[in-house]
Formats: sequence, C-alpha cells, structure tokens
Amino acid sequence: MELDPTVMPTKVPNLLINGASGIAVGMATNIPPHNLGEIIDAVLALIADPRCGDDELIRLVPGPDFPTGGEIQGRAGILSAYRTGRGSIVVRGKATVEEIRKDRYAIVVTELPFMVNKARWIETTAELVRDKRLDGISDIRDESDRNGMRAVFELKRDAQEQVVLNNLYKQTALQSTFSVNMLAIIESRPVLCTLRRALEVFVDHRREVVTRRTLFDLREARARREIVEGLGLAVMNIDRVIEIIRGSKDTDEAKGRLISEKMMGLDGFLERAGRPAAEVETARAAGFVYLTGRQAQAILDMRLGRLTGLEREKLEAEYKELWDLTDYLEGLLADPKKLMQCIVDELKAIRDEFADPRRTRIVDAEGEILTEELIDEEAMVVTRTHLGYVKRTRLREYQAQGRGGRGVQGAASGDNDFVADMFAASTHDHLLLFTNRGRVYYKKVFELPEGARAARGRPFVNVIEMSEGEEVVQMLPLQKFAADHYVFLATENGTVKKTGLDAFEKIRSSGIKAIALEEGDRLVSVAITSEASDVLLVSANGMSVRFKDERVRPMGRDARGVRGMDLREGDRLVGMVTFMRDSTEQLITVCQRGYGKRTQLADYPTKNRGGKGVITIKTSARNGKVSAVRIVADDHHLILISDRGKLIRIRVKDVSIQGRATQGVRIMRLDDGEQVAAIERLIDPEDADDIAEAAPVEAPEELADGDTERVDMSDVEGEDAEGEDAEDEADDEAPPDDE
Repeated sequence: MELDPTVMPTKVPNLLINGASGIAVGMATNIPPHNLGEIIDAVLALIADPRCGDDELIRLVPGPDFPTGGEIQGRAGILSAYRTGRGSIVVRGKATVEEIRKDRYAIVVTELPFMVNKARWIETTAELVRDKRLDGISDIRDESDRNGMRAVFELKRDAQEQVVLNNLYKQTALQSTFSVNMLAIIESRPVLCTLRRALEVFVDHRREVVTRRTLFDLREARARREIVEGLGLAVMNIDRVIEIIRGSKDTDEAKGRLISEKMMGLDGFLERAGRPAAEVETARAAGFVYLTGRQAQAILDMRLGRLTGLEREKLEAEYKELWDLTDYLEGLLADPKKLMQCIVDELKAIRDEFADPRRTRIVDAEGEILTEELIDEEAMVVTRTHLGYVKRTRLREYQAQGRGGRGVQGAASGDNDFVADMFAASTHDHLLLFTNRGRVYYKKVFELPEGARAARGRPFVNVIEMSEGEEVVQMLPLQKFAADHYVFLATENGTVKKTGLDAFEKIRSSGIKAIALEEGDRLVSVAITSEASDVLLVSANGMSVRFKDERVRPMGRDARGVRGMDLREGDRLVGMVTFMRDSTEQLITVCQRGYGKRTQLADYPTKNRGGKGVITIKTSARNGKVSAVRIVADDHHLILISDRGKLIRIRVKDVSIQGRATQGVRIMRLDDGEQVAAIERLIDPEDADDIAEAAPVEAPEELADGDTERVDMSDVEGEDAEGEDAEDEADDEAPPDDE
C-alpha cells in the first residue's frame, strides 16, 4: 500500500513567504511573496492577541516583498488584497539617472519588477527603440555582473530624462501590475483568504503539526525509555543474563527465558538515575520485575561493550534525560499555553536566524487617496427620515436632559417629513441598509452625507441605487461579518426569517435580495442574532411574543420565512428586539403620545413562535398605540424623536420599571397632533454634565445637587407629580390580559 501526503508540515507560512501561482478549472491563485520577518511578526501578534485588528496586522506586514526588489506604487491595492483577498499592485523597477560623461546622461536600472525576465525585457525595449516608438535612447548596454543587475540606457543629448523614464514605465515591463488573488485550498475547499485568514489558518495548522509531532516524540521517548530500563536491569543482573543466554539453544528460547526471569535491582538503577524517592521505594518494595518482549530483544542485541562501567553510567544518564523529555512532552499536550509557547519560540528562532531587511520599497502613489485611512474613527448619530433622507451627525452635538423635557431641534421637518430611525455608530462601521421590498444595500458610515443636528440630510436615491418606490426601513451597523451570527428579519404581517450574516458580506452596488416578501407585506425590522439569542416581537396593539432564535432555522436569502406572530385583525407588527437569553436588561416600550415604561425581560414568558402573544403595554387613547421598543439598561441614554423633528435625550434610569399590563409614564411632552416617531438607545456612561453643550433649549429645572435632572411636574398644565404617580400605581394594579 502506498500513502500520499495531503498536507506537508511547515514551520513558517510558506504560502505567504514564498508566494504561489497556479490555475485550475475555473479557479486561479496568485499570491505575492512576503518578507519572512514581517510575516512571523504578524503571526506572533495574532497568537498573542487573536482579536488583533486588521490595521495592526497590516502595520506589521506593510506589503509584499519581492526578491527582485523594486518599488510598489501606492497602498490601495495592498489594502484591498489584505482585506478582501483580491487587489492590483503596481510594481516599478529601480531606475536612476546618472551622468556617464560630460553633458551625457543615462538611465540605469538596477532592479526589475517580480517575474520580469531581464534579457527579454532589454530585447523588447531595443525593438521599441529601433521601431522609433521609444525616443530619446541612443544606446542600450547590459552591464550586469555577479555583484548585481545593471542595465544602462544611454540618452541622446537633447532627451529629457524624466520623459524617457516615464515612457519606459508606460511602454515596457519596467512597470508591471501584480494581480493578487489569494485563493488557497483549506480543508479540501478553495477559499479566498484575507491576510488575517491566511495567518489564522497557519496558526491552526502549526498547532496541529506540533501536537502530532509531540505525540510521535512522546511515543518514541517512552519506547526508548523502556529499552534503556531493560538494558539497565540486564547490567544489574549480568551474571544471570549470561547464564540464561549460554544455556539456551537459540535466541527464541533465550528471549522466553529472559521474559520469565525475575530481575532484581531496579531500585538501585532508578536511584542512580535520579528518580524520585517515592518511585525508588515502590521498586524496592516490589523486589523484582519482569522484562517485556522488547526489553528482552534489546538485551539479546546488546554488545558486550555496554557492560563497562562508563557505558552503565551512560545508560543511567540517558534514562534520566528520557524521563525529563517525556515529562516535558506530556506537559505540552496537557497545557495549550505551553504548546503555543513552543510554537512561538520556534518562530522566534527562525526569525532571528533567517530574517533579512525588506527589499521592495513602498511609496505613495501620486494622487492616491485612501479614503478610510484619512477618516478619523468617531462616534456618529445616523438619522433616517420618513421621506427617505439620511445624514450622520457627531454624537457630541446632543445634550442629555431629564425625562419630560421639551428637547432640542434634532432634524428639520417639512412636507410632512419626520425622523423615522436613529442609531449611534463609528465612522468605520459597515452599514447594511434594508428596504421595504426586502432588498439590502451596503455602505460605510463615513460614506453617508454629514449634516448638522438640525439638517435634513440627503435623499437615499443620491446615496444608494434604489429602484422607484423603494424605501429604506432599517439601517444595520456592524463591525465585521461573523460567520456564527445571523441576520434576523421581521415583516409587518408577522413573518420572520434568519439568514447567515456572511451571506451579506459581498453586496453589489445595485443591492441584493434579503427576503422574498408576499404581496402587500413589507419589511419592518432587522437585527443580528446568534444561537444564544431570544427574539421578542411587539405589535401596535401592545401584544408581544418571545421565542428562542433556534426556533427559526437558517434559510437562504431568497426564502420567504416562517410565521413569527399570529396577529389579530387590524393589528400589525411594529417592532422586534433581540437579546441574550440570560440578559438582565429591560424592554422599554414607547407609545405614540410620549408615554412609556421599562419592563424586565424576565416578565415575558418564552413561547413557541407563531402565537398570539401576551400584553406588553396597555394601549389606550391616553398613550396611543405602540410606536417603538428597545432593549435598555440603567446606564444607557435614550433618544426620542417626534414626527415634527423634535428630539430629546434622556437617561434610561429616569424611566420607571413597571409590569407588563400597565400604561407607563410620560417620557416626552408633545404638542397637539404630535406623535413619537422613533426611539434609539445610546450606550453613554458619561453624565450629562460631561457632554458637550448643545444649542440653548427649553429645559426643565435641575436639582440643587446637579447630579441628575428631573422634571418639576407642578407647573405643567395643572398636573402634579403625585397625580401622575397615582395614575401609574393604578395601572400597576390592572389585571394582566395574557390570553
């Protein structure tokens, strides 16, 4: 039987260091070579911190390092290759202008781009000169020797050096483009790798290799230790051993008699070999031991020279070393940290011995602008209006107030437009934009138009390529596309669907389908979930259903989904929240008339999906139908937006916690005909006094100590605080109507 290896062990990431180029049916790979020291530094950083950011890895590996040197023009292609697996890198040879004699200059090329054949390049350039397609060159000489390459292009007296050099870059291979396609076979499947993915695969491979190697070394060390122990026993009982061998007619009989012979003196051998006293005492108490078959065979194969005193000392020393080795190997297998430290030590030893300086230089390309690299990472508030306007505003422009305040002007309203969605995100976050037709688009937060707090923003049709009649209903910010997370979607008719988050990683500019909707249905809410998440659906009439994320199986992007909530006639789904199953946070429910409350998540029973649900808030003419819901904690802040563009930011701890079957307390005072359009939580631990001042607003009085802000209800339309609290207590006593 012949065995063919499928994986070859390696101590360094050869795929990145040496590069790779190949083509197969419908697939190709083209990975550039890299500097050994830089790649090992990146591996060590990833081992030290598996959550190490891509920016840190790219800082350690600034780009490919070609053995022929040259210059890489710009960093955009490198960043694209390392972050997506594909990119185009422009490489130039090294060329200088030298004065070879009085008033005569020459362009001297000492380095060429990777994979450019020098002889063929010079020949092609000479043909261009002969055909008069390349002007300004009078002679071409190859002065290369064992010290390095040197191609001389002697210029005509009236030639402009830079013009000729630019023509060499443009018309010859002195400037080439290396198209990076980091495709590799991982677990028998072709995978397009980013820099992080390639390094992670190597670390996993190295862990497996070192584990297998340690197991092999441990088996060999234990086998050798057994042999050495047998030879030591033979030396201790040499007279009896010789007698048995001389008295046997053949080796098989001698081997059998040795195995059955009681061997004495193991305790003395162990003691001289430096074994622990307890082990020596155990051997002394046993008195004798029997040889194994392998030990008996080793004794028969032993040369007489092993009987000298010096050889006996060598056996005892080797026995001690073998015990030390097996203890070390067993420790590696028992402790993953020791195993990884072994890998780190080996990588450092290779780096110290073989690493050399980078040969390929990276220079900034003229006119190149790396947009994301020039954008500072900053907290933003992203706003979407009902009529389809979007903007981002710096978070520091908003001021915390007490509950019941009038608020500041957050977004200009007009033509019946109002703010419909708002959230906080970093400028570098990814943004998935879901529309009412079940499609999804992709943007970076910094790509959205920036506007002042009271600005309206720009229409979505100027930001993404939407079709006529399409509206953005949900914007989902995220930092990365984790493979073990899902996009959970809910529609107005109560349908829900779960799709893997990685299915949305590559979205074309025209968008892709996120869910197949039935006629008359529309997408309401989208969230990120995992297997440990629970989902809570809330309807406009104040009903809610809570169920586990696993109750909905993962589906493809084109699937229609399954029923999440059985809605009563005239009711509709208005909100969905997701949270960890053991979460101690609360659900805040806000109604159209500015009333709301917090309720413990534990008050909502976990049921199967598809039920009619239980009451989450008592809706009435006083508080109106449910407007929105969010998951909150005491240290969060809350932003409420009215349909007339009025905005207020409050502390969540200022909103009381109540049972499910209550109507809540006043959170935001609204004018006649005004309604709450949307709410959003902000995880902001700073106190209101530490937040940058906003424009002057009509705010409630502050308490004397200045620590918190609350509304003085005694002068608000004749209604006092006690009256409102009494009403809240009456609501608490209302019997729940869960069926």
